[in-house]
Amino acid sequence: MNKAFFTSLLLPIIFILSSCAPLQPGFETPVVSISSFEALPSQGVVPQFEIGLHIVNPNRTALKLKGVVYTISLEGHKLMTGVTNKLPVIEAYSEGDILLNASVDLFSSIGFFTDLIRNQNLEKISYQFNAKLDVGTLHPVIKVTKEGELSLSSKQPN
Repeated sequence: MNKAFFTSLLLPIIFILSSCAPLQPGFETPVVSISSFEALPSQGVVPQFEIGLHIVNPNRTALKLKGVVYTISLEGHKLMTGVTNKLPVIEAYSEGDILLNASVDLFSSIGFFTDLIRNQNLEKISYQFNAKLDVGTLHPVIKVTKEGELSLSSKQPN
């Protein structure tokens, strides 16, 4: 009897929680772009950077960000990582800016520069920016990836 009673209580709770888990129908992933990238005055050996992100919320509900985790990689080397929980609410059909502080991983950057010296004829460097935006426990994490190449060539196209 205890097992049947427990099951009859547990099933409705699981059903309610599972029905709240997905985002509302028609939810569009926010558009995230890097708006600035600046070196900060260093307190020690490891350089610090400030990264500006511009977020566009194309949805009918406010985007209440709880936290952001991000990495920046060059040529496959994770050079910078960081987190923040000091984030604004981005209202429905609105946009906002956030600033992130990033620290350079000293050992990864040594590996990156070693590879760069080995490949001195390299004309482009690939980059990747990954971010996870947490909008709360009832919603899935929003993952953003930006990839591209930075030209090292000083040649201008004709």
